[in-house]
Amino acid sequence: MPPGTPARPGHAPATRPKVAEWLRVPRPAAAPGIWRLGHRDRPEEEPDLVPARQLFGGAFVAYLCGWLLWSLLWNRYLEGWWFFVDNWWLLPMLWLVPDNSWLPEHPDFELYVLVSYVYYGLVLGLLAIGFGRVGNWQEVWQRYGVPLWPLFVFLPGVWREMPRTVTYLTWFSNLYYVLLAATVVAVVGRAGTWPAVRRRRARAAGQVADAPPPPQDPAEWPELRSAGLAEAADRLAEAARAGTLGDVDYARIRRAWQGVHARPERLAAFAETVRRHGPAACAHPSGLRDLPVRTATHDLATGQVKIGTVVDDARNPYARRTTGVALEPALLGTSLLAVGPSGSGKSVRLVRPVVESLCLLALANRAAVVAVAAHGAAVATDGDFDLVVSVGRPESTHDLDLYGGAEDPDEAARILAEALVGDLAAGLPGGDSRRAATALAQLIGPYRSVHGHFPAVAELRELLGGAPAALAALRTALEQAGEASQLRELDARERQSARGDDIGVLLAERIAFLDRPAFASFFRSDGEGRTFSLRAIEHPLRVRVDLPERGHAEASRIIARLVLAQFTEAALTRSDRSLFACLVLDDATSTVTADSVRALQRLRSANAGVVLSLRTLEDVPEPLRGPLLGAVGCRMAFSGLAPWDGGRFAETWGTEWVQTRDVTNRQIISDEPLTKALHMMRRLVTGKAATAEAVTVREVERARWSASDLAHSVPAGHAVLSLTSVRGEHAPPLLVDLRT
Repeated sequence: MPPGTPARPGHAPATRPKVAEWLRVPRPAAAPGIWRLGHRDRPEEEPDLVPARQLFGGAFVAYLCGWLLWSLLWNRYLEGWWFFVDNWWLLPMLWLVPDNSWLPEHPDFELYVLVSYVYYGLVLGLLAIGFGRVGNWQEVWQRYGVPLWPLFVFLPGVWREMPRTVTYLTWFSNLYYVLLAATVVAVVGRAGTWPAVRRRRARAAGQVADAPPPPQDPAEWPELRSAGLAEAADRLAEAARAGTLGDVDYARIRRAWQGVHARPERLAAFAETVRRHGPAACAHPSGLRDLPVRTATHDLATGQVKIGTVVDDARNPYARRTTGVALEPALLGTSLLAVGPSGSGKSVRLVRPVVESLCLLALANRAAVVAVAAHGAAVATDGDFDLVVSVGRPESTHDLDLYGGAEDPDEAARILAEALVGDLAAGLPGGDSRRAATALAQLIGPYRSVHGHFPAVAELRELLGGAPAALAALRTALEQAGEASQLRELDARERQSARGDDIGVLLAERIAFLDRPAFASFFRSDGEGRTFSLRAIEHPLRVRVDLPERGHAEASRIIARLVLAQFTEAALTRSDRSLFACLVLDDATSTVTADSVRALQRLRSANAGVVLSLRTLEDVPEPLRGPLLGAVGCRMAFSGLAPWDGGRFAETWGTEWVQTRDVTNRQIISDEPLTKALHMMRRLVTGKAATAEAVTVREVERARWSASDLAHSVPAGHAVLSLTSVRGEHAPPLLVDLRT
């Protein structure tokens, strides 16, 4: 490889053999959640199919009529006295051959024989086409002929072995060959775009309007050429043809080009970067251009990841059946809630593809992702992330900021109070965590004013527990520093600690879960070590936070609430919201709080979202289950859902008007002797009395998915998914096969 040539991406996407071909696949605009790569629209309503009995009956009658007409013509029953002209249907052929050429001694007799056979075939073909349309033979072929095509191919060989003396087989074989020739002509015409040739000739004659110009080849980077960057476009187009330009490279450079549109002064720098680095231009800070391994199907041109296929089921809209289902930032920006028992596929078939897609978008400088899961969970490998924060493990290279990078004591106290007692806020005196945030602010504010940083876990536990030595030392430091306002805060805290219902006791008990020897080197606030803060989501980072689920279950829940609170605060206060920020919680048990539900609704306008995975809605406090389902825009119910959880989803998805048919059978009673005899004979033969059927059609309001259907009718490996985009577009609940 010549010096300076960028390295080939380590793993090619499964969506295309080469980027140049992948880019040329059409991606039409579609409804939310549809996999757009190569998508073709389906009819909104299911076509009214003719019943098989009626279809075959009409086709057979049309065949008999056509055969009868041909027989009458061939045997000359429609000539002479009927049309007053002999051989009237042969006149077009006779005009093409010399006079008297039908005589055997005529020198042009062979030409007459050839023209006559061609003419007979043409007339027979016209009859077959005409009566075939009348008898709807095309639908017969599409329904039953295509599966039986090998049998049709095999029949001529069988007929050749049969005696030539069987006249009716000869006629049937001739008819078969004519029909086969017509079928081949139709197939070849469709494959050879003969209708397009006809339209082209009609357009040349001025009969139809000119078609729109063909779209430009995206692999040639026409937008760069139109801006005068022909050299950069040639460099990238050559890399696409050579295979050194990956789909991540394409998405990343497209992202940089969009930034040039926003800030035109960057045009020269962009052109120079592409000229020097080619497909490696505008690289991610890590320098990586792809993930080590991909397990899902991605389309980075649209930012989609395919998670399944809509089942061909009557409960799904006809237009969505058999279409691919994909997630993208426009949908995840409304947040997603997935509920299903362990083993239903939440981690493998939802969380892993979503995290993988967000990591690819981060490499394309389009997103920032933070994935939170238990240590050892199969969310993604270490190579997919820029940094991995393993809380409680000595090999972790980074620490987690306990205060989320906040500088204001009140903001830091609010975030920490949400993590410590957010799950208990509904049962606290006062009804929420405001008292807890006030108590924390009365301690961490004075501490920061004299030490320059917030207290670590051990110091905070002593202050919340009312340790005399810790409080006395803090008071002395404040008096020496002359912090009168902070002294008043400390005095207020000491007065409140004397009350029997003081919130400080609960806070001290909760913070004790983090003050364990396993976490001694974590949650430092003195500036030592490498600390990760959620404020960094303004950059295209890929972060995974491993929770110490084994042995520290309560601490894991506190850390998960801490990360969620810090993420929502950081996402809402970002100065640059061009990057899509997403937090993925593989297990959101005891994580949802009243404040987090309110924050989820505000994330839509901040170009951010949260993916929550739950085993059951029972892991959410009862007053928050309804608001949580209303706050998220995307809801997903996996197989094995409990009936009470299914009832919540059914209530959220609401009802729809459907058409029902009520069939009533009543026995026919007749007084006439003949009718009685016929009814008696029918009863003796069939064992059933003669009945009359009455059909009543009406519209009723019915639940889209009932609690019983969600609990018992969703097969394994499937889920029911409803989607909402940030622009307000909706997709109804769909039964999705997550295995395809």
